[in-house]
Amino acid sequence: MNRVLVLLAFLAGPATGQENITASALDDMSVAVPGAMPEEVKVVRSGGVLLKGLDKVSGDVIDVELRVGETVTVGRVEVDLGECRYFEDNPAGEGFAWLTIRDSVRDTVVFDGWMIASSPALNALDHPRYDVWVIRCTTA
Repeated sequence: MNRVLVLLAFLAGPATGQENITASALDDMSVAVPGAMPEEVKVVRSGGVLLKGLDKVSGDVIDVELRVGETVTVGRVEVDLGECRYFEDNPAGEGFAWLTIRDSVRDTVVFDGWMIASSPALNALDHPRYDVWVIRCTTA
C-alpha cells in the first residue's frame, strides 16, 4: 500500500525535475507488518480427478472420474489426465489438473494445459459443442 502511495505521489508531481525511481528504491520504502509472513503452502499430487462434461447441444451433463494417465471419452472429445494437484490443507477446495483434450472427429488437440477447479473460465476448453471442467482432485 505504501509503495502505491509513494508511486502515486511521484507520478502526480510535475514532469520536469522528477527523479527516476528504481525498483530498489521502492523496496527500501517497504514497511514490515508484524505477523504478516506468508505461510508455507504445500501442494500434493493426486492420483486422479473428478471432471464434469457438458454436451451443449443435447444438454447432457456427466461426471467423470479419471486416473492419471487414463483417457476418457466425453461425447466426441477424448480427455487425458497428465497430473492433478491440490493444496494439502484443502483437498476438496482447489484442484489444478493438467488436461489434454482432443477432438476425435477433427483429430486435433483442442486443449492442452492446466485447468483450475475454482476458476474454470481462466483457462477453459474452447469447443463449439462440449465443455469440460475440473471439479476437484480425488484423494483416494
